[in-house]
Amino acid sequence: MRGAARNLRVKVKVGCCGFPVSMKKYFQEFRLVEVQKTFYKPPSLDTLKNWRKNAHEDFEFTVKAWQKITHPPSSPTYRKAGIEGEDCGFFKPTQEVFEAYEVTKEVAKVLKANIIVFQTPKSFSESEESMQNLREFFSSIQDEFVFVWEPRGWSDESVASICGELNLIHAVDPFVQKPLYGEINYFRLHGAHKKMYRHKYSDEELKQLLEFCVRESYVLFNNVYMYEDARRFLGLI
Repeated sequence: MRGAARNLRVKVKVGCCGFPVSMKKYFQEFRLVEVQKTFYKPPSLDTLKNWRKNAHEDFEFTVKAWQKITHPPSSPTYRKAGIEGEDCGFFKPTQEVFEAYEVTKEVAKVLKANIIVFQTPKSFSESEESMQNLREFFSSIQDEFVFVWEPRGWSDESVASICGELNLIHAVDPFVQKPLYGEINYFRLHGAHKKMYRHKYSDEELKQLLEFCVRESYVLFNNVYMYEDARRFLGLI
């Protein structure tokens, strides 16, 4: 455990992507959550105010951006959320996309969240059009948030370049890829091996995960056993 002892000097924040148990119980166990409902259909501001009120003062919310910014209307997640879209997704420089960002921004403010996470699907492929959309979107929003991007299927070179240009934190599953840009680590643990989301992390894997935390790190579990795994990982810190 020498590595674990060394990493005790680094700030490591641990939580889950969403609430796997009741909020009351979750708030007792953790000090961090990545809100998922904001991706599908943002809750009412009154609901969000209650979340903030019921959480500890030092509890941190991070917010997953509304899918109207990142995913096209053809995405099955629109049907799941019961919403419709027309000219949106893929960071298109359209009124609908920027209105969706304003909603996301208001959510973040109510929750006093500092980090907004943009997860893009594989269909948001690496292309000049995609990179131009990213440039136009992020250069148009001048807000004091930390923006995190989790791309799918892009080359390391392009990710490092666009993140450096736009000052985006590169979100990764550290068992799959090393982060390519950012002053902090933002890890999203989606499971591993063939089981993927049904994977339960072993003690050795959790020790290895701690070794990845060589600087300030947000560690968010997003697998079936997220609650148990996150609690076990907290026990190592």
